[in-house]
Amino acid sequence: MNLKLYGLIVFLHIVSAVLAIGPLFIIMPIIRRLRSVERGVEKALLSVIAAIIRLVMHAGHALVVTGVILIVWGPWPWHTSWVLMTFFVLAVSAFFLATGFTRVLRDFDRLDVSKDELLNRLNKTAWLYIGLMLLILWLMVQKPMLW
Repeated sequence: MNLKLYGLIVFLHIVSAVLAIGPLFIIMPIIRRLRSVERGVEKALLSVIAAIIRLVMHAGHALVVTGVILIVWGPWPWHTSWVLMTFFVLAVSAFFLATGFTRVLRDFDRLDVSKDELLNRLNKTAWLYIGLMLLILWLMVQKPMLW
């Protein structure tokens, strides 16, 4: 195996991890701002949030692909506990990202739902996803033997 290529994949894996979690912290001040804006500005800010979610989603795809390549080429077997837990948490995160954010953003068009309730759900969803991604980051860095 070419060490330069492996190093490049490690670098891409780290960049994709940063892009899969970092932009979510931008959502917090946007949510605070959304609490006091009129409808036109609200739509613009919601499209910024949707773009952030898309970036995070695609970075997650790169994270998985580079992670699989690193496991295939690297010294760790698939049955290692931290590898299995990482993929389990990634699967939960992917489902959560696909359903959690989409539902909340879609509900902004409904008139029967309180704006404050939606913003609270959006804030909670963002923090839960950040927590899941931090757990994945810990598993990738620490590589704990859980069993």
